[in-house]
Amino acid sequence: MSTIKDLEPKCVFNNFYSLTQIPRPSKKEAKVIAFMKQWGEEHGLETIVDDCGNVIIRKPATPGMENRKGVILQAHLDMVPQKNADKVHDFENDPIETQIVDGWVKANGTTLGADDGMGAAAAMAVLEATDLQHGPIEALFTIDEETGMTGANKLEPGILKGDILMNMDSETEGELYVGCAGGVDTIGTWTPAYEDVPAGMTAYRLFVKGLKGGHSGMDINLGRANANKVLNTMLLMAAEKYGLRLACIDGGSLRNAIPREAEAIVVVPTCKMEEFAKFVPEYEAICKEEFTKTEPDLAILCEAGEMPKQVIDVKTQDNLFTAIARYPNGVIAMSEDFEGTTETSSNLATIKMEDGKIVCAALTRSLVDAAKDKLAEQIRKNLTDNGAEAYSTGDYPGWKPNINSPILNTMKRVYKEKFGKEPKVMVIHAGLECGILGSKYPHWDMVSFGPTLVHPHSPDEALLIESVQPFWDFVVETLKNIPEKDAVA
Repeated sequence: MSTIKDLEPKCVFNNFYSLTQIPRPSKKEAKVIAFMKQWGEEHGLETIVDDCGNVIIRKPATPGMENRKGVILQAHLDMVPQKNADKVHDFENDPIETQIVDGWVKANGTTLGADDGMGAAAAMAVLEATDLQHGPIEALFTIDEETGMTGANKLEPGILKGDILMNMDSETEGELYVGCAGGVDTIGTWTPAYEDVPAGMTAYRLFVKGLKGGHSGMDINLGRANANKVLNTMLLMAAEKYGLRLACIDGGSLRNAIPREAEAIVVVPTCKMEEFAKFVPEYEAICKEEFTKTEPDLAILCEAGEMPKQVIDVKTQDNLFTAIARYPNGVIAMSEDFEGTTETSSNLATIKMEDGKIVCAALTRSLVDAAKDKLAEQIRKNLTDNGAEAYSTGDYPGWKPNINSPILNTMKRVYKEKFGKEPKVMVIHAGLECGILGSKYPHWDMVSFGPTLVHPHSPDEALLIESVQPFWDFVVETLKNIPEKDAVA
């Protein structure tokens, strides 16, 4: 197998290959929107691009299936643009370089975009197929799912006609998802005073590198290190022990990814430089011991740096370090209803210096909206208690599970008949668009599923090849078994 176009099922992988060739980072989806519009029209299908940029493509029922309930196949077009530090890649212009490695499809130093390119590719395969049995089909390709669910939020109620939503943005074959976490972003901003660098200082650049990162919902329970927290603890300790002063800080890159890297420019009294130089590897050793199993490649580097012109004032520095140290991060609570599932979490995603200000952002998730709101309030209070301005934004609802869902029961039956085993019924600690879409179309019966994908939102993202054929077969068989409009599933 030389390229992913050679993989089975070809109808899915050929479409996925096409998507890998089109740059589509979140909020930069113009090229893929144009591609999807042209693709739908070339296939003779009714194709709509709404005011937001969502693409809707309709396909009539096959003969004899006209009275089946209408199905919406739903996936998002955007992808998370993450790359390794040494990888040269322009996500707005360069195609994704795919590789086949030991039964997995991966990218060369970047995210793969199987989240959710595989869901979109499967929907495209249904739309172009001439040998499937199905009722009326609508494919909904949303935009900007990864950085705000903009497409779902701005979708016009009433534009879609179907009764059943099949979201194809889940990441384990053989699992059916019937609920998801809601989320909210919390932003904290400090406006420091800047001071001249005190006399008798030596400058350093500090780097936290080599962390795995990952999806801040799916991977938050894996015990991985957060680069922002690791760096901040080092800065806090060095400020107390050696009089370190902070000039610049930059950590993380995406709101929904566990930060893999962080760096800072600092100055330390020259008379303390030998002690500081010993402290850095000592602190690295402590971190390596703490994260022995989860972060084998963790590294903390200290290099001589160019002397900055200014440092932030001591009060703001102390407030920043204290706030980040007290930031709730990681798993806060596990679900009592779904064993092994995270209920509530928070991820300190980014710390940036922008226009003279220091801005940090965290994404809080929960299966329980009240718990999500309470945690966001706690984070805001921590920020304001430590001198920051704070607000929450981008609140989106969770998807409340319905164990008696008719489409769920249909799909459970179809899966068992097809594969001889029961699928797992799950909820997911990540933000699916189902919660938002269901609030606009409350009559929809919804389920989410997909092939097996690991480490989304990081350059380690990988698609299990052997999971794609059963995923596709399940899609085909489910569409064949959608009940009639007046029938009971």
